[in-house]
Amino acid sequence: MAATRLQEFLDSHQVKYSTIKHSPAYTAQEIAAVTHIPGEELAKSIIVKLDGKMVMAVLPASHRINFNRLKQVTRAKTVELASEREFEDLFPDCQLGAMPPFGNLYDMDVLVDKSLVDDEEIAFNACNHHELIRMAFKDFQKLVEPQILKFTYQP
Repeated sequence: MAATRLQEFLDSHQVKYSTIKHSPAYTAQEIAAVTHIPGEELAKSIIVKLDGKMVMAVLPASHRINFNRLKQVTRAKTVELASEREFEDLFPDCQLGAMPPFGNLYDMDVLVDKSLVDDEEIAFNACNHHELIRMAFKDFQKLVEPQILKFTYQP
C-alpha cells in the first residue's frame, strides 16, 4: 500500500487517483514495461544537488537529465547527482529509489521537466517498488507547485 503520508495528503485534498499494483520492479523503464504505461507518462524522481542543496527533479521515465542544461536554467553554480546515501534518510516512509514526486511532503523543492506538462495523467512510484499511483497532471501540479523547466533529453 502507498505510504500513509502520501495517501493522507491526496485524500485530504480530495484528489482522484488510482493505485496500480505490479510485480517488483526497480528501474523506471522496468516499471513502465511491467505496467504497460508509456515511458513518457511514468514520472521518475531523481535527487540532485544544486549548489549543495537537495532538490527533486521529476522527469519522464524515457528521458535523462541534461546536467548542463539544468545548471543553466536554474542558474546554479554546481549541479550534481545526489548519492542514495545522501538522501536515504530524507524519505523515511519510502523504499530507497521509490520516492513519489511530492518533494513538498519532504521539505524539498521540486523541478518538473516541461515534457510532463503535456500529459493528461502521470503515474509514479507510491513509495515502494510494487505499486504506482496514477492521477491527473493538473492535480499534481496544483498540489506540488513545482518549478517547470526544460532540462531533459530523450536518448
